[in-house]
Amino acid sequence: MPTIKTDICIIGAGPAGATAALQLAYSGVPCVIIDKAVFPRDKVCGDGLSGKVLTLLGRIDPGIAARLLAASFKLDSWGVNFVAANRMGIDIPYKAGYQKASGEPRGFVCKRIDFDNFLVDELKRCPQVQLIEGVNITKHTLEADGYLLGNASGDVQVKAKLVIAANGAYSPFTKEVANIHMEPEHYVAGIRAYYKNISGIHPDKLIELHFLRNILPGYFWIFPLPNGEANVGVGMLSSSLRRKKVNLKQLLQDTVTKDPEMKERFKDAVLMGTIDGYGLPLGSRKRTLSGERYMLTGDAAYLIDPFTGEGIGNALYSGRMAAEQAIIAITADDYSAAALRAYDARVYRVLGPELIMSTKLQKLVKYPWILNMLMKMAARNKEFRNLLTSMFHEVDIRKKLTQPMFYLRLLFSR
Repeated sequence: MPTIKTDICIIGAGPAGATAALQLAYSGVPCVIIDKAVFPRDKVCGDGLSGKVLTLLGRIDPGIAARLLAASFKLDSWGVNFVAANRMGIDIPYKAGYQKASGEPRGFVCKRIDFDNFLVDELKRCPQVQLIEGVNITKHTLEADGYLLGNASGDVQVKAKLVIAANGAYSPFTKEVANIHMEPEHYVAGIRAYYKNISGIHPDKLIELHFLRNILPGYFWIFPLPNGEANVGVGMLSSSLRRKKVNLKQLLQDTVTKDPEMKERFKDAVLMGTIDGYGLPLGSRKRTLSGERYMLTGDAAYLIDPFTGEGIGNALYSGRMAAEQAIIAITADDYSAAALRAYDARVYRVLGPELIMSTKLQKLVKYPWILNMLMKMAARNKEFRNLLTSMFHEVDIRKKLTQPMFYLRLLFSR
């Protein structure tokens, strides 16, 4: 096969890469996007989609957002059920006073095999996008006029003036070119399984986050899916996992079979398929996301929310910002590290405040008394429940929740 020449090559057709390609296509800019998988393919994940996803896709093209809203593979989710170590829980809707019949949900849950394939199908609508599936790019050689990319056998080669790396948590490009490596204190190990027939699912399909004492500083989750299924898992900081010598798979199994509450909810549940693990590179530390002729996006850029573990929304945002920066680079014919640094600045300007707040919240939840206190207060105080609801869309509220004096004031004002 002759060398494919392109201005922009995107490595990885997951949410970040696909979004970058869609933004380029809708801006009239051609690109090549390559993925090692052939779609549809599964991806181990929590399967939660925040409201960012619909917002971002609608900014690229309202038609994409409309098609996602109409898709049957997702389940609308209207909020989160937080459960503290003392087993007190509180339902926090994404929007105060929401009415299911009169508005769009702020979140969704759907399997990555379906969502990612939806995005790839959107790519196939775009004649400006050359999609290459089933090719694993492992060679990245920087030359004077661009990157020469290739697979191990050398039968596929791409010459690109600019590379957008979007190939996930285990990206060879991130490690070998950007020199970013896994740090246990900024990385979560997760285990995911699919179960059917779990009892006690909220009628409005709220996702559940259980901050069980034996799992802190991580949590156990249940995310409802269509057809009576649910994504069930456990995530914990890798540094804590190593220190405590935890077997995550065993922890998950023990939780659903031995925990007093969960064993009742799972007594008729059926495990669908296998229990699989994955890594979550957290945005709890600022990193250099670009360099000479490249930008990192999504999980390859370590942008996962440190508190919720949600990464898809940030992947889409970073993918779109990388595409817009790529257009600037093409126009100016400037692919230098200095020019692309504007991408880093924008990512951290847009996503940074939320990542900083979530990092502080992540550190706070390792203290069970804080969540216990919050649940007690929320149970008896409607005003405080509304405050917690506001934290989903107001960064200033999250700032309050990260300040120790906030909790002291709460303690002495009740």
